Amino acid sequence: MTKIAVVYHSSTGTTEQLACAIAEGVHTTAGAEAILLKVSEEAIRQGRYIDGEVMRQLDCCDGIVFGSPTFMGCVSAQFKAFMDATSERYGRRAWADKQAAGFTIGGSPSGDQLNTLQTLQIFAGQHGMLWMGIDLPAGWDSAGRNRLGAQTGLIAQRTESGGVHPQDHLTASYLGQRFARHLAR
Repeated sequence: MTKIAVVYHSSTGTTEQLACAIAEGVHTTAGAEAILLKVSEEAIRQGRYIDGEVMRQLDCCDGIVFGSPTFMGCVSAQFKAFMDATSERYGRRAWADKQAAGFTIGGSPSGDQLNTLQTLQIFAGQHGMLWMGIDLPAGWDSAGRNRLGAQTGLIAQRTESGGVHPQDHLTASYLGQRFARHLAR
């Protein structure tokens, strides 16, 4: 069984909706299992992320999809605390050669979400992980997926009502399918 973790922080629920859609996509692939791991505020004390159980679960996964809302042009402070807490794993190369991908959501079509994806990609690279983007060119997909045109990972825009756009939900599901299919090879 291929085990894929979707680790994310969500403050308004939209990042969590995308995480769930990615997990749905993973579950469409035979032999793939997704686990959702939320970076919770309760696990951060004096600025340090301390949830060892989440870290142990990530150690046992074949691949990890990272997700954070874009706040002020980068990952949330909570997700950054999680990233910093992985330094011991970085030192012993615990996640080297695992597959990685990333996603984010913001309030505008740009909003510097690309910087959030690049932060996640660099983070994965520091761990020696192999990054997977989205292979859907914007405007070419008959289902309208990847509507905002990011190739590095999923960039989504919060709707005016505070939810996830249906095309972004489809793109998240596609990312989960693509990720799981690749790991199953």
